[in-house]
Amino acid sequence: MQQKVRNIREQLLSDNWYTLKKYTFDLQRADGSWQEQSREAYDRGDGAVILLYNRHKQTVVLTRQFRFPIFINGHEGFLIEAAAGLLDHASPEDRIIAEAQEETGYTVTNVEKVMEAYMSPGSVTEKLYFYIAEYTEGDRKHAGGGLEEEGEDIEVLEWPFARAMAAVRHGEIEDAKTIMLLQHLALNIQFEEKAQ
Repeated sequence: MQQKVRNIREQLLSDNWYTLKKYTFDLQRADGSWQEQSREAYDRGDGAVILLYNRHKQTVVLTRQFRFPIFINGHEGFLIEAAAGLLDHASPEDRIIAEAQEETGYTVTNVEKVMEAYMSPGSVTEKLYFYIAEYTEGDRKHAGGGLEEEGEDIEVLEWPFARAMAAVRHGEIEDAKTIMLLQHLALNIQFEEKAQ
């Protein structure tokens, strides 16, 4: 595909939080002609996400935190999610183990990678690495809640799996990465889905 893109020029628009750049380039169309196009891309680095589950208790661990971008888009702002974070130059596996502990208070070491995905490829460069891990009560080392110095004030939720799936169906869980991991569990892990 590289030969189908040429003459890439970039212009830095912002580097206040992460970087936003405007790119102008030539793209070869299906008919062989070249067309100049322009796009903006936001680069915040890659990230990882993990959904903790307990097969015996039929539960999952989720978080609830304030997200300003969805607030200004008409949402109340508090989103139910699986624990996640940016890699910050760590391996996806190392980073997600640390994020799980920071956000949920659970220390897990046996994590299973289930997929990689681009969540908003029309404007954001970020690739997410998706993980699941089974937890036990003994894995809870502290209350979680995230890092205050990073502005995190995270509520930890331990929900029955059936309640989480119902929350997806009824629009209470609207976070794509969390929906994807819950669906993965539904398809691949033996849970009994009972009405809640």
